Amino acid sequence: MSERQILVLDPTGSDPDAEHQALRDRGSATLVDILGVRAWSVSDPALLKQLLTSKDVSKDGRAHWPAFAETVPTWPLALWVAVENMFTAYGGNHSRLRRMVAPALSARRTAALQADIELLVNGILHDLAALPADEVADLREHLAYPLPIAVIGKLMGVPADRRTEFRTVVDNVFATHLSAEEQAANTATLYGLLDALIEIKRTEPGEDMTSLLIAARDEEGDGSALSDAELRDTLLLMISAGYETTVNVIDQAITTLLSEPEQLAHVRDGRCTWEGVVEETLRHQPAVKHLPLRYARTDIALPDGQTIKTGEAILASYAAANRHPDWHEDADRFDATRLSKEHLAFGHGVHFCLGAPLARLEVATALRLLFERFPDAQLATDRTDLKRLPSLISNGHTSVPVRLRPPSSR
Repeated sequence: MSERQILVLDPTGSDPDAEHQALRDRGSATLVDILGVRAWSVSDPALLKQLLTSKDVSKDGRAHWPAFAETVPTWPLALWVAVENMFTAYGGNHSRLRRMVAPALSARRTAALQADIELLVNGILHDLAALPADEVADLREHLAYPLPIAVIGKLMGVPADRRTEFRTVVDNVFATHLSAEEQAANTATLYGLLDALIEIKRTEPGEDMTSLLIAARDEEGDGSALSDAELRDTLLLMISAGYETTVNVIDQAITTLLSEPEQLAHVRDGRCTWEGVVEETLRHQPAVKHLPLRYARTDIALPDGQTIKTGEAILASYAAANRHPDWHEDADRFDATRLSKEHLAFGHGVHFCLGAPLARLEVATALRLLFERFPDAQLATDRTDLKRLPSLISNGHTSVPVRLRPPSSR
């Protein structure tokens, strides 16, 4: 394939819908440039599911990506492939790391958080209700952000006065417009915060997940349970994945419901549930557009005659796949009442997101209580004027300005 045919992905994410359509137009998989790295973007859901469950595809770049050593020092997205946790693990190593985290995010423990989540949301909405009637509230900043930060902060044992610091550096991990030097500095800051958290929890352990992981690490004298790098990078994964993605889903759901009032009417009239709105949001506007990277462990023949060669990188283009016309009728239309809302927003196969039940619970609770408290809320600007996050990974807006009590409801 010639250089001219390779699609260069926009690092600022300025027009993702057009970019995702371009990917689908090129077939089930196509070569793309992602910040200087060549990879196969897979946008066909059937092929993507096949690859995500194939033993011939790995997430371990150190073992299965020949370009790893030369790419990591200068690639802005190095952290996404260089961390040592279950996100980049393969085979038995992945199973070992996942087993250590899974109990903290079990269905039982997640359901037990319902009351805490409702209390948090009601507290946030109480503060918003105190705003002057004509004031515009940024619901990304004042609802979508604080809820998941508080939830994951409590689960991980992050002190309340440290959570804002984590937010800033985690946001930058997803910002693909930054240079390699800026990302390296951000990573150093992030690791400094994680090291400080580990030190705090070693000195003053609690019932939080960080303390439990530290105990598992320290109880094995030979380090077989968790290496120091795995401990730190597992904390990184849990804090970042448990926060940024949920922010985006809350953002996108609110934006859609206020832009398309007939969808909100479906819920109020009993034609669908809040859980249905969450699933359609995950399908229509997943929190993550593209997820780097996976690698072919052998030559993989594609249905169209192309071949992903051994060692080549693969990019899971979840947002493009979710709206594939072969999967959903009228796929570009948001419809909370559609019978099938299947999606790949949480991945597929052994790397399916452990935090999916918690994210679903947080978003559904936030939406239900928001629209109960402010039934006449309106977007304060046209949806097309909302500015997108500068990222080809993270799918959200820089702000969601809303009039909670418009003049007509006074």
